[in-house]
Amino acid sequence: MSLPVALPAAGPSPSPTPSGSETPAVPTLQDAQESATNAATWVEQNWSTWLAIGLKVLLVLVIAVVLRKIVLRAITKFIDRMNRTSESPEGITLGGLLVNAERRRQRSHAIGSVLRSVASFLILGTAALMVLSSFQIDLAPLLASAGVAGVAIGFGARNLVTDFLSGVFMILEDQYGVGDSIDAGVASGEVVEVGLRVTKLRGDNGEIWYVRNGEIKRIGNLSQGWATAGVDVTVRPTEDLDRVRATLEEVAEKMAKEEPWNELLWGPIQILGLDSVLIDSMVVRLSAKTMPGKALTVERELRWRIKRAFDEADIRIVGGVPVALTEEAPDPTAAVAAPSVFSNADSPQVAATAPITPQRPVPPGK
Repeated sequence: MSLPVALPAAGPSPSPTPSGSETPAVPTLQDAQESATNAATWVEQNWSTWLAIGLKVLLVLVIAVVLRKIVLRAITKFIDRMNRTSESPEGITLGGLLVNAERRRQRSHAIGSVLRSVASFLILGTAALMVLSSFQIDLAPLLASAGVAGVAIGFGARNLVTDFLSGVFMILEDQYGVGDSIDAGVASGEVVEVGLRVTKLRGDNGEIWYVRNGEIKRIGNLSQGWATAGVDVTVRPTEDLDRVRATLEEVAEKMAKEEPWNELLWGPIQILGLDSVLIDSMVVRLSAKTMPGKALTVERELRWRIKRAFDEADIRIVGGVPVALTEEAPDPTAAVAAPSVFSNADSPQVAATAPITPQRPVPPGK
């Protein structure tokens, strides 16, 4: 008896699988439940650590922001207080030195900018390091790299660092300011702008000098404190000294009471007495303490007033006739310039010179 043979059902035949490979298992619902359970367990075990790190970072940032605002506000109040205390009824002074509003404004702005930058860098830099340490990041390699980079940058830009530090100390010590006439060694003139790296000076001819603060080794400030105006008056030795003194005292007293000289003079004009006595002249010296930078103006006005007062009092001032060619001196070499009548206290006295008589050349062989 023969057995029946089962015939395959009609339809597409399954594709054969490559030799040696297994059919991927389809995830079941039980596998998904196990994965979700494991993830929930891991989150449950670590959520407290995440929460602690997040709260620590948030607390550090909040403290840093609040502390920065408090420090910056304190610096602003300090700068404003320094500006208010620098004002006086006689004018605007700072440490006993006369300054102007622009100089005070620039100095306050520079000091405030430096203090704010330093405070912000320290506070925010410290906060950033604390945040990184909260995430268990090793800061030793980072700090070492930053140290090496800082040394390399400092060595390569040492001139820039020197200029910056010199500018900071110049501003803090108020060595000079806008409007001052200074001699910086490499250049001299009126200070136009004071920066942390460069100081701008305007020279006598109007040129602008850009002087790096690190190159300034010495500073001569001609606008701080007070200046001295000195005038020498040369008269004949036969003049009455009492009358000369009385005339000079009258000129000095009258000038000290008139405007604007009463503001420029910081003390009475002093008659120091005879500075020198020569055969044909004698020199009387006057001196006055004036506002910085106004000594030359006071000297010119004082000479003008002395000349007019001496003319009215018939007091002869020693001086010659301007250079001219006359019959007695037909040759130009015979004309001699007249000696100086008024001179600055620091300038040497010019003595009269006898006429020069030209000589005939001596023939060779004699």
